[in-house]
This record gives sequence, C-alpha cells and structure tokens, in this order.
Amino acid sequence: MPDTNSRTHTNDTKELNARYQLTNTHERHENMRDIIYKELSYRVNGIAFKVKDELGRFCRERQYADLFEGKLRQAGIKYKREVLLDKITKSNVKGNCVDFIIEDQIIVDLKAKKFITKDDYNQMQRYLECANLKLGLVINFRDSYLKPKRIINNKYDQRNNCS
Repeated sequence: MPDTNSRTHTNDTKELNARYQLTNTHERHENMRDIIYKELSYRVNGIAFKVKDELGRFCRERQYADLFEGKLRQAGIKYKREVLLDKITKSNVKGNCVDFIIEDQIIVDLKAKKFITKDDYNQMQRYLECANLKLGLVINFRDSYLKPKRIINNKYDQRNNCS
C-alpha cells in the first residue's frame, strides 16, 4: 500500500524547489541590474583574461601591466596608469599609487602573487576611499584561474566625486 504521506511530501518538496528557483532567478535578474559599471567592468575583465591567455601565470606584475595597458589602448578605453592618489585627491596621504584608473570610474590593481590577502583587500579599500570611487578590481595573474575580485567602496559619496 503506497504511503500518501511520502507522496505529499514529495509534491511539497517539488513545489518548494520550483518556487525557490523562480525566486532565486528573479533575485539574480534584479541583482544584475545593480552591478556597478557592468559594461565597463565586463570589458576590463575581458582584457584581463586576454592578458592571462597571452602571458600565462608566471610573469612579473610589470609585464602584465604593460600588456594590459596596450590592450586598453587597443579597446579605446580611457585610463590613467600609476596614479599617485595625493595628486587626484589633494590630500596629504602619500605613497598610495594605483596601477590603473579606468574611465575615472574603476581602480584596477594588478597582482602577480600566490594569493590575494586581506592586506590587498584593505589596500584597495584605502585607494577607493582616497579617490572617492565606487568600484575597484583586484586581478591576480599568478592564480591558476583568473578570478578578478570586485571591491565596492561603501563610503562612496557621490556629492564629493570630483570626476
């Protein structure tokens, strides 16, 4: 004799899973609209992947930066390289030099090390706060798989943005 309880449980589970997938898909769709500088960061990440494909994972940071710069130029993306933050913020903070500022919107910090540390994350937070920019990308080319890290400045103040 079939157990009606188990059939009901199975139907309930299927219904819950279907509802969860619908909700989850809807939330992901909503979140996609909230991605900061979606198109530009997508293009920058694409360039990073091309650089990784060409150079592999055992080059120096400078080599990655040179090729990255060339690819930005080819793509027609405006950028500044090795910018001292005290020059753009008119602050007394010395020694903060970012690898790239893309379109005056995204800070890109290139790395060639075994792994990204909390210090790298904190460094990018400091860069974002000093420059009052919303988004930073930390890209580590030494990793087996390229996984650009998006770091968001929670203290971003649109009113004080001079760019």
